[in-house]
Order: sequence, then structure tokens, then C-alpha cells
Amino acid sequence: MKQFKILYTEDDETLAFLTKDNLEQNNYEVVHCCDGKLGLETFKKEIFDICIFDIMMPKMDGFELATEIRKTNTDIPIIFLSAKTLKEDRIKGLRLGADDYLVKPFSIEELLLKIEIFLKRSQKNIPADKSVYEIGKYQFDTNNFILFNENEKISLTQREADLLKLFLDNKNLVLKREQILTSLWGTDDYFMGRSLDVFISRLRKILMNETGISIENLHGIGFRFTIV
Repeated sequence: MKQFKILYTEDDETLAFLTKDNLEQNNYEVVHCCDGKLGLETFKKEIFDICIFDIMMPKMDGFELATEIRKTNTDIPIIFLSAKTLKEDRIKGLRLGADDYLVKPFSIEELLLKIEIFLKRSQKNIPADKSVYEIGKYQFDTNNFILFNENEKISLTQREADLLKLFLDNKNLVLKREQILTSLWGTDDYFMGRSLDVFISRLRKILMNETGISIENLHGIGFRFTIV
């Protein structure tokens, strides 16, 4: 069973500890950030399934954070947790693209239910995990790391296979360089970045004769695997 990953921003250390502990006891992976600026930097480097944001935070408040995230990701569920009780604040949060707004003090049971509902809703838009993909004239067997057709079989390393699968699961979408590195190696490291460039060059070479398939380098951002 997949362990869903939550980005949680909250500057109240006691509340953050208690909420994070409860979420982790319910089998969620939680990355906690104590301010909005750090939350945005973390979101850009890692891949999350849902966001939970306090509103009144230092450096960047929750409204600003949600606005920045919605510029690049319109789908990830966002839940606000806030002591701001005015109807105007709730309406502002929802208009910014939040999926819900819970007022502090909140019930952890209600929060868990909201998380479950929004994750189920978002997962309906994600295709079921596959082990064999069609790529031009090839079939890609992810379990055995091979591209093959009736005339040819190309063996990939595990990293190359993992990278190709990541691209295929996000075809025609921009993947930030930091997201790829963190997904494949668990860290955004210079030397891993050099390895990533080598793997991408090899995949480009393998697929160079496939019409309508490309791996586009977006300078300073990341890559987009396109299938027309």
C-alpha cells in the first residue's frame, strides 16, 4: 500500500509536533516546515500528495504559499488550518484554490477524514500503476528493465528504467530537476545531477528515431518527456 506524502507547514512547534505525530501514526509520511518560505522551497524539491498549511506564518504566509504553488500545480489538494475565523478569510482561502479550511482548534479525526477524501479524489485522476508501457515501436518492461520489440531488445540499468517510468507516468508535464533527483536518489546532489544528465543522454539516444517522442531540457527548471 502506498504511503502518501504530506507537506505540512506550521510555526507553532507544539501543535506541529502533535499533528505530525498523529498523521504518522496513521501511516502518512509528513515533511514539516516552520515557515512558508521553507515550505515553498521544499515543495519545489520533493513530490507530495497533499498540502496542509497554517496561514499566519513568518517569511511567507499560507495564502502566499498556496498562491505560489497554484502557479505550477493546480491539482494537488490543499487544506488550510488556521486560527483566523472570519468568513472573509475562509472565502479567500478557497478562492486561492484550497480544497478546505479547518479552524483551530480542529479535530484530528476530522482532519484525517478530509485528507482521506481529498486523496481518494485526486488519485482517481492518476492512471493505475503499469508494468509494461508502449513507447513508439517499443514495449517497456519495467520489471525487467528492458525495451523490446520483435526485432530488438535493449537492456537498461535500474536507474535508467526508473527514470523512464517516471517520465512516462508524467508524460507531457514539466518535471523539475530537483523532483527527479529526489524521486530517484532521495537527494538533490550535484554528483547525482551529473549522473542524471548521463541517463537522459542515453535515453535520448535510444529513442532518437522515434517520431513524436522527445526529452526536452528546460534550462534552469527541469525536463519534459513529450509523446505526440
